[in-house]
Amino acid sequence: MKAVLLKEFGPAENMYVGEAEKPVPAADQVLIKVAASSINRPDLVQREGKYPPPPGDSEILGLEVAGIIEELGSEVTGWKVGDRVMTLVGGGGYAEYAVAYGCHLMAIPESMSFEEAACVCESYITAFSNVFMIGGFKNGETAIFHGGGGGVNTAAIQLTNALAPDSKYIITAAPSKIEDVKKLGAALVIDYTTTPDFSEAVKEFTKKKGVDVILDHVGAKYLKPNMDSLGYAGRLVIIGVISGIKAELNLALMMVKRQQIIGSVLRSRPVPMKGEIVAEFTKTALPKFADRSIVPIVSAVFPIEQVVEAHKMMEADAHFGKIVLKIQDI
Repeated sequence: MKAVLLKEFGPAENMYVGEAEKPVPAADQVLIKVAASSINRPDLVQREGKYPPPPGDSEILGLEVAGIIEELGSEVTGWKVGDRVMTLVGGGGYAEYAVAYGCHLMAIPESMSFEEAACVCESYITAFSNVFMIGGFKNGETAIFHGGGGGVNTAAIQLTNALAPDSKYIITAAPSKIEDVKKLGAALVIDYTTTPDFSEAVKEFTKKKGVDVILDHVGAKYLKPNMDSLGYAGRLVIIGVISGIKAELNLALMMVKRQQIIGSVLRSRPVPMKGEIVAEFTKTALPKFADRSIVPIVSAVFPIEQVVEAHKMMEADAHFGKIVLKIQDI
């Protein structure tokens, strides 16, 4: 099968399209003929040799796919060959065929294209699980979502608009993305290049109350302003550490304010736990995609042969929403 392969770990130019062995599904898996995948920032980290796939998963890049079921494992029920599905995968998304666990599958609504469906699983499930399931975000509360315009950020915005319409959210963003983020409905957008310590702006906006939930992928650099921005019983959910892994923390203040810091990674979770998250997302959020209340924001679609250009677009932070990799016509 055709797949994106690596000459060696390193820059985007080390990727090329070549031939790989077609995967075989285990008893609790299905084989999917992949129409589209998408580019996620962990793909870039894995490409550099810093984020290996979980044991047993494919070393081919790609964390989500959309396509049709080609073959069913002997223990998989509730699905049939030919079903249109989208799913998380532990690896292997940048290929014509991928295997996925039956409990991780979601039916693609008739209203959605394969390209749109390829955007859903990694970013929207990450946002949903961390903001609502782990962060406990409730309608009427206030949140901060860092990284305005990125896939997880726009997913968090759209999910909040649909599932918690009386809530408010603050976004930190680069200057080039501020206006587009405002159009999505942000109550406040902060330029992180001119205001790296955003806590004072947050305190002013919330009248010193602070926010209830923060979704952060920045890590060490943002720990202090994040904690300063959290209100009483606020929850900081950390899903990335691009600025570093070590920072000082005022434990006494955290205790007095009853704040929580929660670390979260989706990819390495046990299969049954991911299945529970997918089931909750399917019940709560997927209907919003079916009726087009939520439409994935597709920044660009690249054919698999242009995977290098797709990665460079993400590296340059030149996208708003998701970057899709079209694998083949189905």
